[in-house]
Order: sequence, then C-alpha cells, then structure tokens
Amino acid sequence: MFNVLVCDDDIAILDSVEIYLKNEGYRTFRAVNGKQALEAVEKNEIHCIILDVMMPEMDGIATVLNLRKSSNIPVILLSAKSEDTDKIAGLSFGADDYVTKPFNPLELMARVKSQIRRFVNLGGIVEAESDKDNVLVTGGLLLDADANTCTVDGENVNLTATEFGILKYLMENMGKVIPADKIYENVWNEPSFASDKTVTVHIRRIREKIEINPKDPKYLKVVWGLGYKVEKI
Repeated sequence: MFNVLVCDDDIAILDSVEIYLKNEGYRTFRAVNGKQALEAVEKNEIHCIILDVMMPEMDGIATVLNLRKSSNIPVILLSAKSEDTDKIAGLSFGADDYVTKPFNPLELMARVKSQIRRFVNLGGIVEAESDKDNVLVTGGLLLDADANTCTVDGENVNLTATEFGILKYLMENMGKVIPADKIYENVWNEPSFASDKTVTVHIRRIREKIEINPKDPKYLKVVWGLGYKVEKI
C-alpha cells in the first residue's frame, strides 16, 4: 500500500481528496500547513504529496524548497492560480506536477498514480524488471537505468523521478530531437495538454544539475522550434 500526504488548509478539500485516495487503495496522511507536512514526511514513509500553494504558517512553495533539501518525494501542487507564471514558479522550485483548482478528482488520481509509478521505479521500492547492464552513456554523463542513478564525471547527480524519466527517455533516443509534447506523453504517460512550459522547466532543472554551464550545455540541447536532444559525444 502506498502512502499519500494531502496538505491543504481547506478541510473540505482535505476530506474530499482523502475519500478518492482511499477508494483507490492508498493510505492517507493529512496536514493543514507546510510545517505539519514536513513533520509528517519525517515520521512516515510518504510516496506522493498533494500540496496546496496558499496556506498559513508555511506555504506550498516554501514547503517544496525545504523538502527538496533532503527528499525527492513527488509533489503535486494545488492552486487557484492558473497563470503560466505561477505554474512555472511551482515547477522551478521543485514540484513535479501542478493542478489548478477547481480540479477533476479523477484527473488528480491519475496524476498521483503516474507520480508514484515513477517514484517507485526510481527509488527501487518495487523491483522493476529491466535488462542487465542497462547503462546509457555520452561523454562523462552516465545514467544507470537498473540502479536508477546518474553521474557526471563520476559525481552523483540527485534527480527527481520526473527529471530522471525525462533524461532517460532522451538518452534512450540519443541524438534525436524530441518535441516537448512527445516527451510529456512518454514520461507522464498521458496526453499532452499545453505541456511545452512544463517540459521546459524540467529541462532547465536537469541542465542545472548535469551541465557545468547550463547556458552553454554540453549534453542537453534545445533545437529551437523543434524540441530537445541529448548529444552523442
């Protein structure tokens, strides 16, 4: 059984989301602000967090920033704000996905399943069947899909499950230019809906972690108007 933490200062939303999660077979934990959410993560094994942005004491963005200091647990942000700048800000600070209120509970459940699946495969909670020696290499960049690790020039790179999935997909298609919508569909396992900015933010975060100079990348390149590729070196 997987554990999902729901954090929102609106008790009605907490109750509603918990009902849907329990119907899907998840064990739920709840919090009404970021401080309580971080305490719950310290005390329990959490596999996904549904996190409201606007909360008292500690808001969702501050919570994600604190969480990312020590954990790659997938985070789905909830917010009444629908502007692209707010979505990009949330993703830039380390969230994995973003759902705008009011939301379709079934869509939220689908996103929870998708995030947990990637997190499970990355963290080894469930042993995934894969080929031996499933190692992808270009230059000093090495991604071990069996061990779920990434290194650059021998140094470990700490990627979230979503970032790992994107990099793995691009490295499996080394040298090919992949459009943003195709990346989204293959990594998120759902149809692409205005996904360009979502993918772009995650690409930027990956570059910051694997490139010496993210503004002049060696590995992860953008082909303007077409998509992204990992160079063969």
